[in-house]
Amino acid sequence: MFDYYMKESGASFRKVFKSIIWPRRGLLLAGLGLIIINRLSGLVLPGASKFLIDEVVANKDLELLKWLILAVVAALLVQSVTSYALTQLLSVEAQHLIARLRVEVQRQIVQMPVRFFDNSKSGELVSRIMTDVEGVRNLIGTGLVQLVGGLLTSVVALVLLLKISPQLTLYVLVPLIIFGLISLKAFKFIRPIFRARSIINAEVTGRLTESLNGIRVIKGFNAEQQEVNMFEQGVERLFKNVKKTLTTTSLVTSASVLLLGLAGAGIMGIGGYLIMIESMSVGDFIAFTLYLGFLIAPIVQMSNIGTQITEAFAGLDRTEELMSLPREHDDEKRVRILQNIKGDIRFQNVSFAYEPDKEVIHEVSFSAPTGSVTALVGSSGSGKTTIAGLVASFLQPQTGHIYLDGIDLSEVRLDSYRSHLGVVLQDDFLFEGSIKENILFPRPDATEQDLMDAVRLSYVDEFTKRFPEGLDTRIGERGVKLSGGQRQRVAIARAILANPRILILDEATSSLDAESEAFIQKSLSWLMQGRTTFVIAHRLSTIRKANQILVVENGQIVEKGTHEELINAGGRYYELFTYQARI
Repeated sequence: MFDYYMKESGASFRKVFKSIIWPRRGLLLAGLGLIIINRLSGLVLPGASKFLIDEVVANKDLELLKWLILAVVAALLVQSVTSYALTQLLSVEAQHLIARLRVEVQRQIVQMPVRFFDNSKSGELVSRIMTDVEGVRNLIGTGLVQLVGGLLTSVVALVLLLKISPQLTLYVLVPLIIFGLISLKAFKFIRPIFRARSIINAEVTGRLTESLNGIRVIKGFNAEQQEVNMFEQGVERLFKNVKKTLTTTSLVTSASVLLLGLAGAGIMGIGGYLIMIESMSVGDFIAFTLYLGFLIAPIVQMSNIGTQITEAFAGLDRTEELMSLPREHDDEKRVRILQNIKGDIRFQNVSFAYEPDKEVIHEVSFSAPTGSVTALVGSSGSGKTTIAGLVASFLQPQTGHIYLDGIDLSEVRLDSYRSHLGVVLQDDFLFEGSIKENILFPRPDATEQDLMDAVRLSYVDEFTKRFPEGLDTRIGERGVKLSGGQRQRVAIARAILANPRILILDEATSSLDAESEAFIQKSLSWLMQGRTTFVIAHRLSTIRKANQILVVENGQIVEKGTHEELINAGGRYYELFTYQARI
């Protein structure tokens, strides 16, 4: 049966063996030694039973009875100690490995390109981090060792059974072989089912996470029942998958009960006959029956462990798929590390497409000199946010080049570039925690003075002084306890503390009341000083002082200039500005 798992798993087994099992070979060998001692000590009782009936009782030897009982008790103590040691040795290491694998998978995921997250559900990724690796406990834990130990125990028990009665042993082997064939067929069938279960579970978890994050929208549209129905459909799919595995495993269990029951009935008949014709002693018969348990129990146990290991390989297959995906930093061309930068940005014939043959940016070229403010305006879907994403290196151009201080960004390590980058978004993300923790996010080791300067320059203190706990006020998930303007000021304080050379402001003042916008405009005016800044704004009144305004339509820059120059030109910018002025 063990050979079957090796063949069935193929490349997966080799990868798991090389990366997980082999590095822990010392622990596994120690565990294997413990389980061999455990199983061999378990064989003392059947041998003692035969000796008790045929020698001790028959000869009424009380002294021998005393030593026999001491031997059995000693064997039981060895079993108990080795069982405890086995659990402590391997189960604890398995849980430690699960923890490390979760960290590795999470590290892999956070280093994936932004486009990966655009196409993935956060709940699904959480499931892959937390659930898919759990099956490894059946490889490094007691599962794999018990599988090997069970096989060895069965071999030893088989030898002892053949020694007592070859005739009875051969009769028993027939139903056991049939049971083994049924088990192999069943495991081959259920492995893809386990793999599908991981996918379904991730999808259901993803949808559930989305619905909980969007609970205000759900309630606002009275769509609770719709979400309940959606979740119910996913749970039903999961149930049907589990039902398949339960049906298959119950078939294996039922087959074992039937076949092993037939074996037991045959042993009773044949063994009884052999005792009556005095070809077998009563002690031999009892010992045979007990040894038979040591042959059958590991085989039945191996079928259960086999199910667990099959499930483990299904989860590890999905984990391996994820770990093999290319990360942002895997590009061999990205070798240059930036130290100090000026912040001069230049686009040269840059094109980008989210889908093949559907470009959203067409050969865009412009320069943003050090310390300048470049505003991106245009109708919705024109490509403004895509250009900002390219500046932030969240997206990579299909053709053309982006230069920073004359250096091609495609050759620069992204972490060294982003250490000089600051971003303030329209709906900036705040973490659950305190206002202070969110501001300190880019620089956890910042001094108290740096923190308070950021708070003052962003006017965060204007509203925190009204809170009993001040900067230590907890703001809830995604900052739901703060208003839109307050969240924006916290995001600006975070950017001020980061002290970036390049700044991207994406709709930072949209959908705010006049008072909040006034505070934020003051904060942004200070933040943009001396920094190369890109501003995306629907409110054109907020970008009059920009050094240059790029008017983007259909993925191309159709106009370029200052506010006055574009107004005098009477083109697309003039149309957008005068339309907003009328509103």
